[in-house]
Amino acid sequence: MTTASAISPELRRTMVTVCAMTATIMQALDTTIANVALPYMQGSLSASLDQINWVLTSYIVAAAVMTAPIGWLADRYGRKTLFIICAAGFTFASVLCAMAQNIEQMVLFRLMQGMAGAALVPLSQSVMLDAYPIEKRGSAMAIWGMGVMLGPIMGPTLGGWLTDNYSWHWVFLVNLPIGIITVLGLMFFMEETKKQEHLRFDWFGFGALAVGIGALQLMLDRGEQVGWFDAGEIWIETIISAAGFYYFFAHSLTTDAPFIRFELFKDRNFAAACLFMVVIGIVLFGTMALVTPFMQNVLGYPILTAGMLLGSRGVGTMMTMMAAPRLMKHVESRYLILAGLLLTAGTLYEMVGFTTDTQPSTIVTISIIQGIGLGLLFVPVTSVGFATLPGHLRTSGTAMMTLVRNIGSSIGISMVIANLTSKTTLMHARLTESVTPFNNALQMPDVAGTLNMQTDLGRAMLDRIVTEQAAVIAYANDFKLLMILAIATIPLVLLISTSRASAPQASAAHAMD
Repeated sequence: MTTASAISPELRRTMVTVCAMTATIMQALDTTIANVALPYMQGSLSASLDQINWVLTSYIVAAAVMTAPIGWLADRYGRKTLFIICAAGFTFASVLCAMAQNIEQMVLFRLMQGMAGAALVPLSQSVMLDAYPIEKRGSAMAIWGMGVMLGPIMGPTLGGWLTDNYSWHWVFLVNLPIGIITVLGLMFFMEETKKQEHLRFDWFGFGALAVGIGALQLMLDRGEQVGWFDAGEIWIETIISAAGFYYFFAHSLTTDAPFIRFELFKDRNFAAACLFMVVIGIVLFGTMALVTPFMQNVLGYPILTAGMLLGSRGVGTMMTMMAAPRLMKHVESRYLILAGLLLTAGTLYEMVGFTTDTQPSTIVTISIIQGIGLGLLFVPVTSVGFATLPGHLRTSGTAMMTLVRNIGSSIGISMVIANLTSKTTLMHARLTESVTPFNNALQMPDVAGTLNMQTDLGRAMLDRIVTEQAAVIAYANDFKLLMILAIATIPLVLLISTSRASAPQASAAHAMD
């Protein structure tokens, strides 16, 4: 069989890039593609509403827990071996999900899928970083970033189309051809890294971190369903999470070989990039968690229409990601990040004004500009984060950056949905206070003829109008909250060193790899 080393470097790099992209897209799609198929799965698997939500929760928790040890596993067993096993495992688990006969099987197979899929994004990123020289790394991260950013955006649209035209099983079966291509490509074209067989696994550190992250993810995912801290479950998960993180840090800061390499955060650019990744996770997924239900529930668009409109943000992101590497040659990365934050904050300000009369053209325009802003954030942040990081820390760095972005996305989704629910209830109560027989507006002849408070129909119509307006106000509050976060992040740009200053160091680091 032809070995990777016998193939020309240019062809090998191209094929490895293709495989890294297919792995990234496959995993990124699966974070959102199953969401729209849940109602169909619920009936097919005879599951309750609470049970079917574990289809999402199990995947998220498993992926979060297994992201942390990827750096160690890649160093110990070799990056190629780990990549192939995880890609094959993810594909096999996807087929099992499609074949699930009951909710217990589905949750088990989704756990397997999350565990295998956790490594795909950080490994593909580290492979891309190593495959390209320092001067082309911005272009490599732009290509890779398209999969990371577009996957979650296009997931609901693809999931809705597959479910409507075929069945929910195809939401998982779509991974089969992509997974096979990825595994075969990695086997033929990827070179193995040196295995460090002397490494010992820090079981206590991993166990403590797994408990902390797992309990945190459960709390964030289950909070909205059970009423947050009104439920004993959330208190238990919070205490367990806090204890897990406490023992993890206490152990890691006192042991000779900690599970997480804290030397990662000695690099100022990497530490700053991790902070920005948390913000990107919150804004990207938080906005997505708001815009889709707003278009469906408030504007009344069907899922495919809502998905197409949301996809326009992906168009803006793709445009920017293709242009960002060229821009980074002439403009410092921190200025591009600043521009991205300003554009994101500006579009969120416009979204605060969304009403029931908002036109599709307005949504598309704002979405494209927001996509441009997110693209200007993602590519420079990713490139800056690894510009001065030593080569031997790269895989651990990609795993850590993926982990913080995933935690940010979970926090973002939980935060905006919790705020949306509470504000909708609060605004409904406040608006109802003004709906009385003594309200002059309701006494006007043309209004009173339609919204007659003495009839059941009139009261029902009033309640519908009040509920709709309360929802619009609640969505506006959420968009405003995300806008404030984007603005508050602007000073963090000062943490990033200048691109010109870091370039010589980066070149030296690359030469030592």
